[in-house]
Amino acid sequence: MIKVQGLVKKYGDKTVLNRVSFSVKEGEVFGYLGPNGAGKTTTLRIILGLVKPTEGTALVWDENLGSRDNLRSRVGVLLEQDGLYEKITAYQNLDYYSQLYGVKNRQQRIEEMLEFVGLSHDAGELAGNLSKGMKRKLGLARAIIHNPQVLFLDEPSSGLDPEAQKMVRDLILRLSGNERITVFLNSHDLDEVQRTCSSVAILQGGEIKACDSLDNLRCRSSEQVVEMTFSDSAEAEKALNLINGIDYISNTRHENKRITATLDKKYSTSSLLGLLTKQEIQIEEIRRLTRSLEDIYLEVVHGE
Repeated sequence: MIKVQGLVKKYGDKTVLNRVSFSVKEGEVFGYLGPNGAGKTTTLRIILGLVKPTEGTALVWDENLGSRDNLRSRVGVLLEQDGLYEKITAYQNLDYYSQLYGVKNRQQRIEEMLEFVGLSHDAGELAGNLSKGMKRKLGLARAIIHNPQVLFLDEPSSGLDPEAQKMVRDLILRLSGNERITVFLNSHDLDEVQRTCSSVAILQGGEIKACDSLDNLRCRSSEQVVEMTFSDSAEAEKALNLINGIDYISNTRHENKRITATLDKKYSTSSLLGLLTKQEIQIEEIRRLTRSLEDIYLEVVHGE
């Protein structure tokens, strides 16, 4: 659906993007991660045809959006600004944009979108009087009023309170799950990306440092985190003394009768269990913990 290949963007002597390549499959929610200033928004603007690259290509349906008017009508965009006219009502905003897109059965579609984002009771409210979260939801309705096949979102939950953030996340999941819309999510909110995206790319200093499905990224690390629970705190103390002398175990954390440690991936949890039982240490449970996106992200960023 989206294919970026060898993308380079320079402003004078400054290289903002350096050989960026990735692809997004149809129907997936793709998270584009990176710290502020990494080049995320520049990438998005190039894909949308708003900025020309110095080198490389950014294609949607194997075409350049910047040169194909008919293709631009098949995408939806919500940038950092909501794109709303604040002196007209929520309904009138959607009515205006639906006319621009040539939406058929406008009234029915507007009512559907207002209900979809939970703003049916606020249709007659001036957009300028809506809360920030409500404006964001109306902005999302504006971006999908014409039923696009691809939706580009730039920091959709930025500045929102936790309840509004959850509402936006739920809307994104419904769009992907029910409408089968491909979503490109540009964000530095790790929790948002982990909850909504199936694949991610991590951008740092204008370069892609990791790009894969979340499941594959979790398995790719050279380390694994294990949690061990012992029969009592005394047994945990005995295990801690043993573990601290093993060179392939690091970052041990001890709390009461539980120990969490990082185990080199070349060694299995069963080998560690065998070592503990050989010393007659009473262990009740040992399990491998699922690595969070935060773990992966920090490993990539700190590794650089």
